[in-house]
Amino acid sequence: MTNTQKTPKTTRPITMGVHHVAYRCIDAKETVEFYTNMLGMGFKLAIAEDEVPSTGAPDPYMHIFLDAGGDNVLAFFEIPNSPKMGRDRNTPRWVQHIAFRLENMEALLAAKTHLEANGLNVLGPTHHGIFKSIYFFDPNGHRLELCADIGTPAQLAELKDVAPAMLDEWSRTKKAPRHAAWLHENTDD
Repeated sequence: MTNTQKTPKTTRPITMGVHHVAYRCIDAKETVEFYTNMLGMGFKLAIAEDEVPSTGAPDPYMHIFLDAGGDNVLAFFEIPNSPKMGRDRNTPRWVQHIAFRLENMEALLAAKTHLEANGLNVLGPTHHGIFKSIYFFDPNGHRLELCADIGTPAQLAELKDVAPAMLDEWSRTKKAPRHAAWLHENTDD
């Protein structure tokens, strides 16, 4: 850690939550239609400007906001005057993704059926020990994950207890610590 980075003394965040998370999109209208039709998100609002308010740069954009549930907002920017949208080629496609929580396994399986019926290629459900999830891509190439929690309070408490030791070991060795190996053992169900 540098001198400017300090380990927080409190576990209580100074924030009140995520206001919104924003990504780039190829076509704002197509993106709204995908998220409303495939995931049932409400289209909250749109903001369009010819100049970027924070920098004053002349760069027209459409900024759309979708209701992701639970007072969470997913936003996108369509910026037509910028170079063609791409992704970080040095990062595997599975790493960068947006994950959404669903109510239960029944909802996860129903979502998979709905997505596949609408022509999407869906991977999963994949068992992650404390949740199961499915994966697919939006029209912009963003990987999406839908998750259903299946972990018990005892499992979650155990993971929280071993998290500092796991992080310390990873920091020293860059090898996967075995503190929570049980997450991926006996996941045949």
